[in-house]
Amino acid sequence: MELLVFGHAGAKVLIFPTRCARFYEYEQLGLVRALESKINNGHLQLYCLDSIDAETFYCDWNWPGDRIRRHIQYEEYILNEVFPLMRLKNSHPCTISHGCSFGGFHAVNIAFRHPHLFQKVVALSGRYDLTQPVESFRGLLDGYYDELVYFNTPSHFVPNMGNHDVLNNLRRMDIVMAIGDADPFFGNNRHMSDALWSKGIWNALHVWNGRAHSASPWRKMVPLYV
Repeated sequence: MELLVFGHAGAKVLIFPTRCARFYEYEQLGLVRALESKINNGHLQLYCLDSIDAETFYCDWNWPGDRIRRHIQYEEYILNEVFPLMRLKNSHPCTISHGCSFGGFHAVNIAFRHPHLFQKVVALSGRYDLTQPVESFRGLLDGYYDELVYFNTPSHFVPNMGNHDVLNNLRRMDIVMAIGDADPFFGNNRHMSDALWSKGIWNALHVWNGRAHSASPWRKMVPLYV
């Protein structure tokens, strides 16, 4: 697995690429440049991850049960290899989970599953239920459902959360989501925000005009929210 690191100090930002994209995408989209002043001033250190989406949720030829299990292996790579690397390079106490589009799903999913590891999550144009089709976006598990799918679908597990420690960790987290009012996932973002509020979990849902699901609005969003 490859990754890119930008910056020398500050809060550590774990960045997931968009659907099936590579570790250099965040830089190519101009998002590193959009955060340049914060990086150069030692406020942020970016860790841009590679993806294996083509082996997990977008691996159409594979049985859906194996797709979700392959995703769990990806999460274990992040927890057991990337996190130790970040701790080795940077002792700053704040870790931010961040991504755009499908990367927004990854950012929210890992932060909500392991809230004790994160102090903030920033998800732009995210989708938090991969089981249901939305407009031209199909469901990614072909109707398959098991416990692993449930616990990797934030729209499903958040409304049922009851663990006191998990809820307290989420309540101290800075949760930021941004979505365009014409985005296909606008309704899903509203549902996610409402589900969090119903559990007493503070969150900010920023609604932009239009679709806002591309690099141009993201370049405007990241200096504001990350």
